[in-house]
Amino acid sequence: MESILVLAHPEADGSLQRSAFEAVGAGAALSKSLGASLAIGLFGADTGPSASAVSAAGAERILAVASPELAVPRAAPDAVAIAAILKATGATLVIAPGTSRMLRALPAVAARLGARIDTKIFAIAAEGGKVGIQRPFYRQRMSAELSRTARPWILVLDPGAFAPVSLAAGSAKAESVPVEIPDACRRTRHEGYEAPPAGAETLRPDAELLLVAGAGWTKKQSNGQVRLKDAESLILDFLAKAKASLGSSKSLVDQGVDGHGALSFLTHLHQVGQTGATPRHAKGLATCCHGEEPHTVGWRFIRERRAVNLDANCGWAQGKADVLYVADAFEVLGKLNAVLKTT
Repeated sequence: MESILVLAHPEADGSLQRSAFEAVGAGAALSKSLGASLAIGLFGADTGPSASAVSAAGAERILAVASPELAVPRAAPDAVAIAAILKATGATLVIAPGTSRMLRALPAVAARLGARIDTKIFAIAAEGGKVGIQRPFYRQRMSAELSRTARPWILVLDPGAFAPVSLAAGSAKAESVPVEIPDACRRTRHEGYEAPPAGAETLRPDAELLLVAGAGWTKKQSNGQVRLKDAESLILDFLAKAKASLGSSKSLVDQGVDGHGALSFLTHLHQVGQTGATPRHAKGLATCCHGEEPHTVGWRFIRERRAVNLDANCGWAQGKADVLYVADAFEVLGKLNAVLKTT
């Protein structure tokens, strides 16, 4: 008989991210399909509010490791806490959201406990008592269905791939799991956070619209000049007015790394494609990029795709976009900003 453990960690304010509720929902659904027991494991400085937030999930047990040592993400202390929760439950299947904190700690947990681990999972199914998953391979060019007989099996979900469960606020007291963090796990020090000013962020995972910029923004335009400053102004203005998130092609990101002229606010975190992110926004608008497969493979979860390009025969025109506007992106974004300003 399988037993399921869902892992989650509260944020600094004690709340749980959307991805945590996605994992709870996936775990509850799998538990129902298998007739398996369900437990939820929490770790952090204060797990009280998060335990109450998941109290209505139907878990038979809610366990927690609460310690000041876990106030900030550090892989070694986190791994000790997670391993202790897993041992306390004896779970055979472990479901966790694919947050950066989880992805740093869970490989160490798997190594310590002799567990198997799979990441970037976007589907889970149970048939005839057998659990199967779907995940991408070969830099997202293909996906595969697989199952394992080895246990424990850690399943790390790709954020955004599962619907978050909606739970009524309740009250719960979690079982405390005693853990001692050894000195060897305290060597990493947390110095603080660096964040953009409020409203200035360009990565918005929950935004409805993704704007993708390509290398064409940095090329010579119709007037024979490179218009980097104009490009930055248009893009940032659009992001602010539309509350959109920003993505980029690999070629544009690499220009900045190589010291060539590029948009000053771009980093590799913005990169979309087989070597970058696979965002899950409802809509996407590509500008000044050709729509070749290494880039568009990162668009497979975006339901409505539109593109702006001066080349009517670009990759987006080969069935990769729902609508292709053959136009100058500078003019299109300028007019869009003017419309958004009046709404």
